Formats: sequence, C-alpha cells, structure tokens
Amino acid sequence: MGEDLERLKQRLPLLDYLRQQNWTGQPAAHGPEFVGLCPLHPETRPSFYVNTRKNLFYCHGCGQGGDLIRLVELSQHLSFRQALAYLEQPSAPADPAALLEQAAAFYQQQLPRYPEARRCLEQRGMHDPALIEELRIGYAPGGNLRRHLMARGHSLEWLQRVGLVNLQGYDAFYRRIVFPCGQDGRLVNLYGRSTSAAFPHRFLAGSKGGLFAWESVRRFSTVILVEGLFDLAVLWQAGFRNTTCAFGTHLTPPQFRQLSDPPGRHVYLVFDQDENQAGQHASRALARQLQQAGAAVSIVPLPAGQDPNSYFVAGARAADFAHCLQGAQTL
Repeated sequence: MGEDLERLKQRLPLLDYLRQQNWTGQPAAHGPEFVGLCPLHPETRPSFYVNTRKNLFYCHGCGQGGDLIRLVELSQHLSFRQALAYLEQPSAPADPAALLEQAAAFYQQQLPRYPEARRCLEQRGMHDPALIEELRIGYAPGGNLRRHLMARGHSLEWLQRVGLVNLQGYDAFYRRIVFPCGQDGRLVNLYGRSTSAAFPHRFLAGSKGGLFAWESVRRFSTVILVEGLFDLAVLWQAGFRNTTCAFGTHLTPPQFRQLSDPPGRHVYLVFDQDENQAGQHASRALARQLQQAGAAVSIVPLPAGQDPNSYFVAGARAADFAHCLQGAQTL
C-alpha cells in the first residue's frame, strides 16, 4: 500500500492536480512554495501554500494541511479509500495552454541575450523590435527551460508529456527561434525554426491551430496567404498586415474554412517560386479549391527561386511587393 501511494503522488504532483482544478498560485517569496486562495473555504486574501519539494499544502486561514490524498478527502468529502479510488480514475488530460504561455515568455526573455539569435533574425530581414515583441518571437538556447519551469512547480513528466522537454531531459527547441501559435486567444503550439542546418524545424505534437494571427487578419476583405512565418514577418514589417500563414502549402480543414468564410473574400497566394515547381503547383491546386468555395483568388508571381522572405532580404521594398500584387494572375 505504501509503495502504491508514493507512486500515485509521483505520477500526479500536488501542484499539477491543483492546476487541473483551475487553482491559480504565485511563487511565494522564499523557497519552493506557491501561494493562492484556499480551495477549501471562501477567502479574499491568499493563505493557501503549496510546497512543491515536499508535495504538501497548508492553509493559514482554515488550518488544514497535508498531502494530495488529504486535499482530495477534504475538497471532495471522501474517505481515505474513496480518495484513492478517485485519484486512480483516468482523468482528462490537463490543458497545456498555461504551460505553453510560461515557456513562450521564457523564450522571449532569452532572445535579446543571445547574439546568434539576434543575428539570425537580422539575416532574415527582421529589424523592427516592436514587431518582434508583438509576434512574441523568442529563442531556445537550451539547458535552462527545464529548470525554469520546474522551479515554477511543473513536474518533469508533465514537461515531457507536452513535449517541451525530451526523454533525455533536454529542451526540445534547442537552438531554435520560437514562434508561439495561438487560436481563439490561447496558445495551442510552439514552432521552432532552426538557426542552422544541424537541427530540423519543429512543432510540438498536436494541433498547430488555425491560420497564424487570424484574429487580427480575419477583418480584412483581402488576405495574403504565405507559407512560412518569416514570410509573414517581413510582410507585416513592410505594412502588409493582412498577411497570414498556413505553415506550408496544404491547408487543414479548419484553416480552409477560415479562409473561405465569408464567401467573396479576395485571397492572394504568395507561395515559394520553387525550381521544381512544387510551390506553383500547390498555389494552383489551392486556388481551385478556394474558388469552388466562393473566394476570389489570385496567384502572385515573385522572381524565380524567391519566397516573400528572401525577396525582401534581397532588397525589395513595399512598393516592389505592391507591384507584384498588381501583377497577380487568376486561373
């Protein structure tokens, strides 16, 4: 029985359980503690403390304290054995949005501290600090994220389950520029763009969300669709704020519905001008689909071998891209 109890507590740390119950705590002034409003009685001033090292709680308001099982006994009005059975039931997976927010904020703080990250953005034509902050672009130097998040009470198992830390305990986005991806006002994923050819670009497992920054782009009757986030970034920087990104050339059903609703929206497709014609073929295929859904579609030609990002890096200005839009072709 004792070994089973310890395994249960290790599988579900007290702070993780409380967060699954929508409890909000802040790091206390000293030690590995979090403080918030007590879930066991009404109060207006936080007096409920959680010690993540000992996996124990104590409320200075009502005087209750103990471990995870004791908390369940008190909050659910259960006996000891009933509390064990309650905790052993399969539970819905916790929402990772809050964890992703903390990881994104950490990466954003790291960006100005690492010259290689700033140099990568400059090489990609990004030089507007306000836009970099608006897009919440960050950098994963590696080695620090696990310690940072565990100090805030997250278990290693939870970090690995979400995918931020790999099975060896290392930062999954090591040496990558990181873009947070949101949907309906909450983060659903992170995208890591490698700073060198040694590491592949990557998303976390799970949904990538809808079209990037759709909440701000959806109000436009004319929308520019590009493949990648650096394409979007340089176009926003040049003033084309009606640009969104699909993370490639193939739209998911939710992304397709976003772009084709309402009918009549004018969509400019600006995909890579690949030597093997892959981007051009994808543009024509998507244009036909969008036209069938009621959208007006134009395909924007760029110089051979260029994408929007490389086009601006090579010296193009907003007026040059506007000229490309004017020369857009319909099927």
